Amino acid sequence: MAPDIVGIDELLNKRSAVDDAGRLRIDAIEGVRFRPTRPVAHDDGHVSEIARASWDIIEAPIVQVHLTTTLTGRTRAWGLHQRITDRLFVVSGLIKFAVFDGRTGSPTFGAVNEFIVSEKNPGLLTIAPHLYHGWKNIGTTEASIINMPDRMYNYDNPDALDLPWDSEAARRLIPYRW
Repeated sequence: MAPDIVGIDELLNKRSAVDDAGRLRIDAIEGVRFRPTRPVAHDDGHVSEIARASWDIIEAPIVQVHLTTTLTGRTRAWGLHQRITDRLFVVSGLIKFAVFDGRTGSPTFGAVNEFIVSEKNPGLLTIAPHLYHGWKNIGTTEASIINMPDRMYNYDNPDALDLPWDSEAARRLIPYRW
């Protein structure tokens, strides 16, 4: 007979983040893809591929590469592009990405995807236009993220819309809390 435990009815069953083949268990939002990569050890250290033209996740040429950093504990959300696909890779640090599909005509409308990525759990994350997305540095050091968008940044007319993550509008529109 099982012992009587206070709060047992409140506990949730744990679900593994991966299946038995090591694939992420996620119902991906249409337009969101994640390709795990891995650091490969060699005599002098490690090498990790970030992107290759032969990967099916790279659907358009890489036209620009930039590095952005996020301080510990900081949240950078919610952003949305109308034309640009972001291709994000965490170089250092521990980042929690979130993507929300607010497209009313999308088969994944209302869905939220979350990815935890670091140099120890690397991968390339692509986010199509019209999806709210952002990240939080959940690690203990400043994080560095490379972005390789499929269109160059336009200084005179940036394709960047922002909804502050801590705004009343974000709380009302996006079912995700950092």
